[in-house]
Amino acid sequence: MIDRDMLEVGNGGMSLEEYRSHFSIWALMKFPLLIGYDIRTASGETLQILGNKEAIDVNQDPLGVQGRKIRSQAGLGVWAGPLSGRRVVVVLWNRSWARAPITVGWREVGFSPFSPVIVRDLWMHSFVSKRMRFRLTAYVAHACKMYVLTPI
Repeated sequence: MIDRDMLEVGNGGMSLEEYRSHFSIWALMKFPLLIGYDIRTASGETLQILGNKEAIDVNQDPLGVQGRKIRSQAGLGVWAGPLSGRRVVVVLWNRSWARAPITVGWREVGFSPFSPVIVRDLWMHSFVSKRMRFRLTAYVAHACKMYVLTPI
């Protein structure tokens, strides 16, 4: 469940991965990125999440279109939303504790399966691929992976 009243990152009670997942969905959904506590007491890990420029850029994308849940089953979810420049943000989210693969196909996000796509991991700040085709799969355990897909 996403608390739509407040961004919870750093408020206590969640793990680093849970905070990262919360921030990822919050950014994808274009919810306001307002924190509800004294920033002077934030840990370094919390500041890294709140200061992730790539995730903030998703939230502040000029297209301004909210992302949505594409599908969810047994705690495994695929969320996606359009960005400017024909790009798409994708969050692969495993809410269960068991490590599992989560796959998103290009058709699910509006791309031709044969089109090569640049895949950027927003939490690792690195490229997964500069010519991926068909689909993206990540293995996730009680966490999420957040990507920007750019068709070539």
